[in-house]
Amino acid sequence: MMDAKPAGSEAVDHYIAGFPGPVQEILRQIRLTIREAAPEAREAIKYQIPTFTLGGNLVSFAAYKKHIGVYPVPAGDEAFQQKVAPYRASKSTVQLPLNQPIPYDLIGELVRFRVEESRARSDAKKKGKPGGGRSA
Repeated sequence: MMDAKPAGSEAVDHYIAGFPGPVQEILRQIRLTIREAAPEAREAIKYQIPTFTLGGNLVSFAAYKKHIGVYPVPAGDEAFQQKVAPYRASKSTVQLPLNQPIPYDLIGELVRFRVEESRARSDAKKKGKPGGGRSA
């Protein structure tokens, strides 16, 4: 008999439980930080990693051997770009080394910028602007 795949927050609990205790604590704090910055977002597992959704994928995070990855990185403002620069692994990814303090405030800021981007996309769709999914 096969167990059904857990959904939503249960699936994220299961993901976090698969890591050593110290990493679980970091993942739980990242999860809480995201929830606080985007309380209306919903949890899911997408591409086998925890993902928060809000009118589409908002932000995902994943644990690796030596770092935590957080995706995608929003455009934000110049001050935000300077803060995120030391952690940037690619245009859309930050890597937070497990052997350094995790910048939870920066994660919160990243999520708040992603929420702004999500709302702007949603507003554009509602107004029928280009890229809003309406065709003539």
